[in-house]
Amino acid sequence: MRKMQDYKFWFVVGSQPLYGPEALAEVEKDARKLVDGLNKGGKLDYPVEFKLVATTADSITKFMKEANYNDDVAGVITWMHTFSPAKNWIRGTELLQKPLLHLATQFLNNIPFDSIDMDYMNLHQSAHGDREYAYINSRLNVPAASVYGWWGDADVQEQIADWQHVAVAYNESFHIKIARFGDTMRDVAVTEGDKVAAQIKLGWTVDYYPTNELVAVVNGIAEDEIDAAYKDLEANYDLVEGDNDHEKYVHNVRYQLREYLGIKKFLDDNGYDAFTDNFQDLEGLEQLPGLAVQLLMIDGYGFGPEGDFKMAGLTRLLKIAADNKQTALMEDYTLDLRHGHEAIMGSHMLEVDPTLASDKPRVEVHPLGIGGKDDPARLVFTGAEGKGYDITLSYFDDGYKFIGYPVDCKTPEAEMPKLPVAKQMWTPEIGLAEGAKQWMKYGGGHHTVLTLALSEEQLEQLARLFKVDFINIK
Repeated sequence: MRKMQDYKFWFVVGSQPLYGPEALAEVEKDARKLVDGLNKGGKLDYPVEFKLVATTADSITKFMKEANYNDDVAGVITWMHTFSPAKNWIRGTELLQKPLLHLATQFLNNIPFDSIDMDYMNLHQSAHGDREYAYINSRLNVPAASVYGWWGDADVQEQIADWQHVAVAYNESFHIKIARFGDTMRDVAVTEGDKVAAQIKLGWTVDYYPTNELVAVVNGIAEDEIDAAYKDLEANYDLVEGDNDHEKYVHNVRYQLREYLGIKKFLDDNGYDAFTDNFQDLEGLEQLPGLAVQLLMIDGYGFGPEGDFKMAGLTRLLKIAADNKQTALMEDYTLDLRHGHEAIMGSHMLEVDPTLASDKPRVEVHPLGIGGKDDPARLVFTGAEGKGYDITLSYFDDGYKFIGYPVDCKTPEAEMPKLPVAKQMWTPEIGLAEGAKQWMKYGGGHHTVLTLALSEEQLEQLARLFKVDFINIK
């Protein structure tokens, strides 16, 4: 995965001075134990840092401002240990520009029946303190996530970890830069979008470059760099020459590696982490990038075919949230409409991401029949099985919308020996016919991102953070 900033999360516990300094000292002691337990629990990929016991509007507002201006802080976690009057949180919460998680928990996971007294009751008031706090978040329409349960339980910590990945992806979204090599495919509607609206709403910078600028970098890649990349390829994949003569096979594979190294150098040198290409604009390139794109996506770069910058940004964004696991560009390609077998077969000519592979990918060279270039090398493999989510990003007159549905991912019922591409099967949980009808009704495109690593809840959290409509078909 491409290098990102080292993030952490700030933790603030809510209380009030009503019960005196001794109670507040106990609140801080409990909160520090809680944070220490989260960090030592082994479930979180990012550290949590205890900051303060917040008892006044001024202290809360100051804390939120500081969180905004610390670039290494990806989000804020709150907990109301005692009853914390929610009006104190209004100004600070309105100013907060980072993701917010409300951890509705209690220090102990039980009621101490034999010793509970009024002092304990006054101190441990999360049951209604969290409700008071959640009310103001709801009234302010803050896109806060919430986790409910005892903080020491593994499932609760896993929910916090899932939210952390969403929060990091949201922060990183404002650093996503997309290079468009050429324009969008002629006469296609769904690949279009508003670049300025994408930067305003999602934080993505989208820039155009003529293909010849990329070609110059590709042609400048040294042979010894390609040699090293070829050895890596041999170590990780099965190289299958098939009907090709040896010289052609090696040349075509090496040219894809030249494209891989050239695109990577161009993106890295210019600060981009996602890109598009277009098979109608390949002047100066011997092949449409196929294997090259797949290897870049394994590295964590985003990609959009046919100039579709929306998919380039979305693949990069969701790869960040999924830690680059089982999350890939996809396209609805062909259908099985037999009763009892209903399924979509997804692919995309050459560029499906091998993070979905359930078998060892093979490096093959075959004619493409589109683009008018030499036979491109590509990784051929079978996709994954399991519960997943298929999502797209469409642009309308009233703005961007996420459209998606939960799916059951499958492997093909039979071999497809004459189809040398990556193949992924899935069926919408709502059913193929109903899912397809609603997808088309709402204007979902044919380019999507399929993920088996991110949950429906995480995707909804992302949409809420961006304040983008999310049409969840189920």
